[in-house]
Amino acid sequence: MDSGSFKSEEILKAEAIYAVFYQGKPFNLRTHLNSLQDYPGPKYKKVSFSNPGHAFNLMEKMNKLFKCQDFTVVELVEGKEVNEHDLAKRTDK
Repeated sequence: MDSGSFKSEEILKAEAIYAVFYQGKPFNLRTHLNSLQDYPGPKYKKVSFSNPGHAFNLMEKMNKLFKCQDFTVVELVEGKEVNEHDLAKRTDK
């Protein structure tokens, strides 16, 4: 517990991570709060969740917004562990 704010963190088990994919691929979702100004700038929204209901809600919202069925939910239960150094080497090429 943080003695200054009295906030605490609790680690909860999740069965999987549920990610919304676009046309079978991962994507980022950026929103602009004010199209007339660049203040406070774009915000990035979550597209992966430990609760599948949130992922399905976002999928339905995006398919409705873009009048398509290109957004799907993918269940991620295992994967390769990576570190920042390895990822930086990929982008340097």
